[in-house]
Amino acid sequence: MRIKKGDTVEVISGKDKGKRGEILKVIPKKDRVIVEGVNIVHRHVSPTQDMPQGGIIENEAPIHASNVQLVCPRCDEKTRVGAERLDDGTKVRKCKKCDEVVDK
Repeated sequence: MRIKKGDTVEVISGKDKGKRGEILKVIPKKDRVIVEGVNIVHRHVSPTQDMPQGGIIENEAPIHASNVQLVCPRCDEKTRVGAERLDDGTKVRKCKKCDEVVDK
């Protein structure tokens, strides 16, 4: 997977197409990500001691990583990601549109 926790991504397919958000969690074994404010599901919760009134809770559900695309922090467009090694041997991610390093 070429996206990491903390990256800003845009949804490119599905009911939330066009929405942008930050990645809260990456699940590499299932190839899924949880994006802030995207794919909201409602869960009906019975009253408990922690939440005596019960009610309906909204949470972000995971979506497949192929349905999101990284937003370049420099050109502010969704883009594909390439990998490159620097002179010191570290591997970095690069924006395919503006050829800028995405990693901090």
